[in-house]
Formats: sequence, C-alpha cells, structure tokens
Amino acid sequence: MSVMPLTLEWRDVWIRLALAVVAGFLIGFNRGESGKVAGLRTTMLVCLAACLAMLQVNVLLPQVGKDSGSFVTLDLMRLPLGILSGVGFIGAGAILRKDGLVKGVTTAATLWFVTVVGLCFGGGQLGLGTVGLGLGIFVLWCLKVLETRIPRENQAELTLIYDPDQFSRRALIDSLVQQGCRLTLVAGSSETAAGRIEERFEVRWHASPESGHVPPLLESSAAAGVVEVKWAVAR
Repeated sequence: MSVMPLTLEWRDVWIRLALAVVAGFLIGFNRGESGKVAGLRTTMLVCLAACLAMLQVNVLLPQVGKDSGSFVTLDLMRLPLGILSGVGFIGAGAILRKDGLVKGVTTAATLWFVTVVGLCFGGGQLGLGTVGLGLGIFVLWCLKVLETRIPRENQAELTLIYDPDQFSRRALIDSLVQQGCRLTLVAGSSETAAGRIEERFEVRWHASPESGHVPPLLESSAAAGVVEVKWAVAR
C-alpha cells in the first residue's frame, strides 16, 4: 500500500484531484438523481475539499520535525480531522425532522463517506480510495433495490376535510384496520368557514415501500361525507 511521499509532484496532485472529482461525481449523481438536498455539486465540492486538505498535509510533511527555533512543530492530522468535523455540520443540515419523521440520514452519511474517500485520494491511498468508492457505489445503487423489497414499517400523513353530520371516524378506523393500517390523530379538529371539519392523521402499515399500498378511501363507505382527502407517504 502506497504512503504519502515527502516530495509531492504535480503529476501526483492532478491524479489525486481527478480521482476525487470522479468519486464526487459518481456519488453525487446518485444523490442528485434521487432528488436529495445534497446533490451533484455539493458532493463533488465536499470530496474535493477533503482531497485538497490532505494534499495540503502532504505539502507540509517535509516541514514536520524541523528545528523548533524556526517555527512551531505542526500537528498535521488536525486538518483532516477538522474537515470531518465540518462535514458533520453540513450533514446535520441535510437531516430534516417534521412531525416525528426523519429524512436525509442517508444523504448525511453519504457526505461523510465521500469526505473519507476524498481524504484517501488526497493522502495518496489511491487503491484504498478506489475500493471504498466501489463499495459506496454498490451500497447506494445496488442495495437500494434490495431495500425497497424488504417489508418495513411505512408511514403516511392523512388529512381529511369532512362534513361532521355525514362522516364517521369509527368507520374510517375500522376500514383502515381491515387493510392492515393503524390510525393516530396528529392534529385536532378545526372547523372551516363552511362548517366542515379538518383533521390530520398519522397512518402506519407494514409492507414493502414500493408496494404502492394506499388505502382506497374514496372508494370506501368510510369516505361518506368526506369533501377532500390529502395523502402523503413519508419517504
């Protein structure tokens, strides 16, 4: 396994930067294609910044151990560690929490991962970085297909606007239970100008995320008196 040389040539610099750009592009393309907040440009910049940080460490390596009368001995590993800490703040910004739903964890983990890959390339560990990049692409692209087939707890938000004289909440609950769903009231009743009631529910069920399971509320007798239905599945 290669190590960082004391003398860094421009050829090595360009190779490392090129590999970091390719890694950031491949990982970022996956995130951008999925419509994530941290997409192509963000991922490429993070990977490139990590690579540049390690290149800077490599440039400063020959200065370590010189006479203390000329300058203070440098703790070079603080630079990449600081990069990882900074990426933690970016990753935290990609994670969203709303009404008990947490989104963006995979995107945050991807940013952290691509930073480590950039550090590998910037430090001259080209083989290690390439292997890591390949494994990351496998996880993001290939395992996503498997993940969508694994049955799990699904969650959706159901908003109903209904006529209180005709609608039966009990009938709605019984209808969803028959379809394997659990219903929890999130937002209480609020009366509209037309005298109708608006309520928001949390619906949970166990199935494959790609099963397309959506309770057919409008086709059910439980929908009697319902004026408007809003259904949003949490991803």
